[in-house]
Amino acid sequence: MEDILRPIYQERASLKSTLGILLIEKREHKSPITDTFDYVLFVIVDDAEEPVFLKHYTYQDKKAALHVVKEEQVKEWILLGSNRKVVDWIYNGKILFDRNEYLEHLKTEIREFPFYGRKLKMGMEFSKLIRRYRDGKDFFENGHYLDAYNHIVHSLHHLARLEIIEQGFHPEVTVWNQVKHMEPEIYKLYEELISSEETLEKRLELLFLASEFLIYSRTNAGSQHLLEIMNAREGSWTIAELMEHPELSYYSIDLGVLLEYLIEKKVVDTIIVETKGHDVYHRFYKV
Repeated sequence: MEDILRPIYQERASLKSTLGILLIEKREHKSPITDTFDYVLFVIVDDAEEPVFLKHYTYQDKKAALHVVKEEQVKEWILLGSNRKVVDWIYNGKILFDRNEYLEHLKTEIREFPFYGRKLKMGMEFSKLIRRYRDGKDFFENGHYLDAYNHIVHSLHHLARLEIIEQGFHPEVTVWNQVKHMEPEIYKLYEELISSEETLEKRLELLFLASEFLIYSRTNAGSQHLLEIMNAREGSWTIAELMEHPELSYYSIDLGVLLEYLIEKKVVDTIIVETKGHDVYHRFYKV
């Protein structure tokens, strides 16, 4: 099949905008990595009219997909973890074309996982974890057990990804296979939630109790990105200033609930300032 695809990727390689081309082959009969396709041609370019361009091909009983993606989109996916297949493609894909060793440098960057990128990703996962955990607990306390179950499953996924990132790795598509070896305690919680013979109510009750400590023990690591930004200047912050910060904007949707959690845990203080209204105060935040 690679011979059949050669004219396609050679045409792309001849373009000045092309930085690198990877070939990803389906590793298993049913694999989520290639979205059911037998082959994926992944082309990274520095200039294009649209951030992502796709084409599908078929040859006899085989399927192939061409992905042409702008460099800035690839870097955003890696930073935010919003397209985890791409990390796998870059890390494990076969290099067909590499202008000025662009792909080799990108592979090294993913493998070494710079600490700055880790802190930001941990902040994002921790804020999502707190949001899901809090919402799930509210549903549980109001007797909405299926909704609580949905949220606690998601919160465990964020907890697992947080652990993987803290240990210096990118979360893969098969995240539970990763965390099983890195942090068996989190894996065991997940396993008990989905396979225990206890009633759903009892399973959730036990899980919320067990999760509380695991989440609290990761508060320092998970909130480090936010706290360093808040400490980078003197004085306090308004919620608007925090949400408008270019780095915090990546998880601004969960920033409010994260701040409330950190206030409860006495990591962040609130400062009140009088307004023109009677007994109404502005609320500021400081580490």
